[in-house]
Amino acid sequence: MEMMHTLNQTPREIVAYLDKYIIGQADAKKAVAIALRNRWRRMQVREDLRDEILPKNIIMIGSTGIGKTEIARRMAKLVNAPFTKVEASKFTEVGYVGRDVESLIRDLVDVAINIVKDEQRERVERQAQHQVEERLLDILLPPSPTSSETENSQDPPPVNATREKFREKLRVGKLDDKQVELELAEKRGSGGIIELMPVSLNDNLDMNIKDLLSNMMPKSSKRRKIKIKEAKTILEQEEIAKLIDMEEVSREALLRVEQTGIVFLDEIDKIADRQGSQGPDVSREGVQRDLLPIVEGSTVNTKYGPVKTEHILFVAAGAFHLSKPSDLIPELQGRFPIRVELKSLTQEDFIRILTEPRNALIIQYKELLATEGVTLEFSEEAIEELAKIACQVNEQAENIGARRLHTIMEQLLEKVSFEAPEMQGEKINVTPQYIQERLHDLLQNQDLSRYIL
Repeated sequence: MEMMHTLNQTPREIVAYLDKYIIGQADAKKAVAIALRNRWRRMQVREDLRDEILPKNIIMIGSTGIGKTEIARRMAKLVNAPFTKVEASKFTEVGYVGRDVESLIRDLVDVAINIVKDEQRERVERQAQHQVEERLLDILLPPSPTSSETENSQDPPPVNATREKFREKLRVGKLDDKQVELELAEKRGSGGIIELMPVSLNDNLDMNIKDLLSNMMPKSSKRRKIKIKEAKTILEQEEIAKLIDMEEVSREALLRVEQTGIVFLDEIDKIADRQGSQGPDVSREGVQRDLLPIVEGSTVNTKYGPVKTEHILFVAAGAFHLSKPSDLIPELQGRFPIRVELKSLTQEDFIRILTEPRNALIIQYKELLATEGVTLEFSEEAIEELAKIACQVNEQAENIGARRLHTIMEQLLEKVSFEAPEMQGEKINVTPQYIQERLHDLLQNQDLSRYIL
């Protein structure tokens, strides 16, 4: 299968990739790496056994801001697999107003459709550009009656020197500002009808009805004069749409969802049915029971076709402050055999987070201010001071992990960020003294820092 080449990284290679963006959490990275490698291994197994090998779903346990979501996001990017992130707390039991759990599979299919369409678009782009070129040349130089007679004859058409000159000018952009008249298709407004439709309890039904109404609306075309530069873009989209085989896209997308799809279920602790829960918690166990068949393996109908879910990998995550994994219904617990506890971040972790990852916070701020001609430099002592402050504030207030660094950095550099356009050519040295001057009042006033930092 074509998609399998993206899954053949070794567990060590996967962990090395995750290390570039996420500090620490070695156990979670290993669990994810093994789960991904097992998908590749399954595809190498003989066909009669392949369908029997089910994915080992994972629960990541740990407080906010320590890397759970980032691990899942980077994992999906690495393998270029259909991936969707959903908060379990957004779902409601069937019969209550809200999203039904099957909508997460429909979201996953939509992601896969876009991935496959993008790949197909790349394949047909050159052909579409050629078609657009010919269409624009036909508008600029309408074929004469004699040339149409030549096309019907057996002899090859002669090379038109004028047409070739125009083609060259078109390619180098010399004709971009010239106006041409195009007949552009446009849909008559159906928004009013669709907006007035009552909302049903089924996302898929809503979507199908809206699509049906949209297709029933009469389409009209309108002649407009536009510049060639804009015409190229519009016509290219039209040609690409003609060249892409949507049936093939749907088939490939459904296959990818079934074989390589990844669902990240965040905040799964919010649907754990704690003992003695009352009121708004009434549908929590119901959501778990609705989720169970999808995780176990069932068929979900989507507008592109049915999807079997037994080989989709589910990665769940939750802080589990007020509940614990054992509060989930036993059947659902059994479908998440791998439990990984993520560790709280230390001062040393914060130092590494600020400097080591490819998208490290300090690198981001340096590059942002460099666009204004301002040079930002952090001493090692300043980085240690920032990490120390983040740890202190996390201990005194709510522990929000690495996200605390974002709030501290924003407060620290607020004045520079605001005045940067008038500071072109200046160099800012961030030292422990500079940090204390900017944050001293906030750090001394714990009530204020609780809200600001």
